[in-house]
Amino acid sequence: MAEHTRDTGELARALRAAVGGEVDFSPAARALTTMDASNYRRVPAGVVAPRDADDVAAVLEVCRHHGVPVVPRGAGTSIAGQATGTGVVLDFTRHMNKILDVTPEERTARVQPGVVQARLQDAARPHGLLFGPDPSTHSRCTLGGMIGNNACGSHSVAWGTTADNVHALSVLTYAGTRHRLARGCPPDSGPAGLTDLVDRNLALLRTGYPEGLPRRISGYALDALLPEKGADLARAFCGSEGTLAVLTEATVRLVAAPAARALAVIGHPDESAAAEAAAGLLPYAPLTVEGMAEDLVPAGHGLPRGGAWLFVETGGDSPAQARDRAERILRAADALDGTVVDDPAAVRALWRLREDASGTATRRADGGEAWPGWEDCAVPPARLGAYLRDFRALLAQHGLRGTPYGHFGDGCVHVRIDFDLLSKDGVRRFRAFSEQVAALVVAHGGSLSGEHGDGQARAELLPKMYGDELVGLFGRFKDLWDPAGGMNPGMLVRPDPLDANLRFAVLPARPVDVAFGYPQDGGDFAGAVRRCVGVAKCRTEDAAAGGGVMCPSYRVTGEEQHSTRGRARLLHEMLAGEIVTDGWRSTEVRDALDLCLSCKGCRSDCPVGVDMATYKAEFLHHHYAGRRRPAAHYAMGRLPRWLRAAAPLAPLVNAAARVRPLAALAKRLAGVAPERDLPRLAPETFRRWLRDHMGDRAEVLEQGRTAVLWPDTFTDHLSPSAGRAAVRVMEAAGIGIVLPPGRVCCGLTYVSTGQLDLARKVMRHTLDVVEPLLDLDVPVVVLEPSCAATLRTDLPELLGDDPRTARLAGSVRTFAQALQECAPDWEPPVIGRPVAGQTHCHQHAVLGDAAERRLRERAGLHGALSGGCCGLAGNFGFEKGHYEVSVACAEEQLLPAVRAAAAGTELLADGFSCRTQLEQLAGRRARHLAEVLAEGLDERPGRGRDERPDRGPVTK
Repeated sequence: MAEHTRDTGELARALRAAVGGEVDFSPAARALTTMDASNYRRVPAGVVAPRDADDVAAVLEVCRHHGVPVVPRGAGTSIAGQATGTGVVLDFTRHMNKILDVTPEERTARVQPGVVQARLQDAARPHGLLFGPDPSTHSRCTLGGMIGNNACGSHSVAWGTTADNVHALSVLTYAGTRHRLARGCPPDSGPAGLTDLVDRNLALLRTGYPEGLPRRISGYALDALLPEKGADLARAFCGSEGTLAVLTEATVRLVAAPAARALAVIGHPDESAAAEAAAGLLPYAPLTVEGMAEDLVPAGHGLPRGGAWLFVETGGDSPAQARDRAERILRAADALDGTVVDDPAAVRALWRLREDASGTATRRADGGEAWPGWEDCAVPPARLGAYLRDFRALLAQHGLRGTPYGHFGDGCVHVRIDFDLLSKDGVRRFRAFSEQVAALVVAHGGSLSGEHGDGQARAELLPKMYGDELVGLFGRFKDLWDPAGGMNPGMLVRPDPLDANLRFAVLPARPVDVAFGYPQDGGDFAGAVRRCVGVAKCRTEDAAAGGGVMCPSYRVTGEEQHSTRGRARLLHEMLAGEIVTDGWRSTEVRDALDLCLSCKGCRSDCPVGVDMATYKAEFLHHHYAGRRRPAAHYAMGRLPRWLRAAAPLAPLVNAAARVRPLAALAKRLAGVAPERDLPRLAPETFRRWLRDHMGDRAEVLEQGRTAVLWPDTFTDHLSPSAGRAAVRVMEAAGIGIVLPPGRVCCGLTYVSTGQLDLARKVMRHTLDVVEPLLDLDVPVVVLEPSCAATLRTDLPELLGDDPRTARLAGSVRTFAQALQECAPDWEPPVIGRPVAGQTHCHQHAVLGDAAERRLRERAGLHGALSGGCCGLAGNFGFEKGHYEVSVACAEEQLLPAVRAAAAGTELLADGFSCRTQLEQLAGRRARHLAEVLAEGLDERPGRGRDERPDRGPVTK
């Protein structure tokens, strides 16, 4: 189209006057939408979140007047670049995200384009129905995006692609005309001239498309307009990647959900053997036939013997029938080993391995980076094994590595390849390989895209697959719909080159000066930011779908800038310097990171291990260098210093905190939210109590039965009862206790507020104090999970040049881990109560809770603790301006679980933040696991009872 207006201010004003939804041309909004999950980056003029179809029409009218293109966008998880654009991005996830109705008797649902696929499944489930296509991104991808890409998912062998499940579509063209598209409607239901285009090219449409391909996603599906195929305009529109018109509403078909399912996991020597076996299983009518190799599976996976596996799901009217079908497939498979799984939790865990593959494949075991670019070709299923062998040979010829996985039953392969997209030579190799592998796919009778569409990654190569004549027909089809060229230009038709607009080109060529070591990224902060490939697992609407914790602030606000991906995108643009121009001083990045709870959930839940807590600390370190910080940084960021100073005056400080005017003044000066109560200081610190308790006696340092007990700041000054209880239990288990000879601190509060110079000073002092103890080679027991996580991760990443950091980090154990390691034969008291409460987010992300779960089980503490994040998260929930978000995070899982707990339920929370949040928001006292076990020791037969802490409501 013609060069669009340079006056984006005039464009923004016109849109605000015409549109009821949000219009955002700010640097932050533009930065958040420069990329999708592909290798590409295009800078938009602005973003509009329309409220309805009339808003969409108004946007199109304004953009048409100004000569500005339009790019429809859902969750932004496209892997070929089609969700990026240079004009106005239409964000359908904010308002046009409703399920308008579900009609069970007709097995249809009417939805807006921004509906997340998982939400549609939730709406259909009560009727015994589901929407068949289910990409691995189903927890965040939208129906509009699925229609735009003709998405498929793992169940397409049973239920087909999105195009197979679309009944009717309502669309608006760039010119402003409205169309209702459906099967059987005459072509003239679309733009004028369509009937003539089809009639003049019947022979080409009948012979120009490859046959036998269940996953032919590349190009326009013009053959769907043939009269013998029902002249299906809706089907022809699917997969058009936003290049024809804007979807405003869809009616989709639903299918009957199997009453029960089972999963056959079948081991093969390698992925070629698995691929060759896959086609032979299709006559057994499976729901899925998925394949993946051991490169993508974590150690300790527990899968059957093999170097690659097929996941074959079956359905039935009963669990027995589903299992019988799976066992029949297993018997028919030519396999090394196999098993059938029908426990729902175990099945979900196995599927999570497969669904995370698109992310985990991006980082290789040796730290190398791998990228999309040849992500999802498809060949006839019977050809898949032969294709994979040729594909492996081509990789080797180019010195490249990649691990294929995907929908083997449909002949569709996903792969991330370690392209060098940072150097000119690497980009040249990327192009050469892409051209040669395209020829290879065509030689095997395949499609360049089998799921994610062509976008910019493959559209340039479509003549290799279809020939120039049919590709020319694609252009004429596009021009009938969009003669002005305003719909997503550069995609599918007259595409940008596959090696243009690469998102890495704008990043600094040399590493920037940073405080953390980033050992997994070669010390390069840009490399760390590059970890985010945009699969958007952080954009899930519930913690369970996100993996357990990630990303609590997004689930509260629903805004991209408060997702892990959004923050990574802003950091990317900060380094690029084109849109976000103030570098480390950027207010856009600061504002996005403000609601990051530093929960570390993304460190474990993100498939590629993005660690936004570390990036936030790094940013704050630079952002406030040489400048005045927020009051909370001085107050809560330096909390250990203030608590040590206040300890001798604890009774006086506590009394003053109960005087409302004094407390209000203190909170205002300290940057504390006025809604918060100030925690009470312990009259006697844990460290002082422990010294008195141990007296002059010297512990017998028995190897394997001795541990250092770390007096962290929270246990020492705010919750010494947890420390005293831990001592009781450890002594009962026969574990000798050693106390550090001087003051120690992990540096957590300094790190979380980005005071990294002070953090390193504190950490070095701590290393000096504990150095003599490191030679004992015994566990270091840290009762506070956040402090343990800091010692495990932040300490070695900030002071990686000090060999003592690795020794200390490697010695850190949680309370339960220490009992398991030092006293494996000790039998805990049997409490015999149900539990509720919270697994600390840092424990989930860094330390793991397997030892805690085993210890609770042995102690008769049954039931699961909540996932997610309590919302207090150290200083976050105390900071002024964060209270509402903090409460909303707690209301997601923790508070409902506690309210629903039966009488007599034990409330557990090893983290001081989690206990404080429960006390302040629910008026309930939770306890550290050590406190519950210590009380149980008193209740054993023949033992006295010193004290039973109140488990009921807290009196304020």
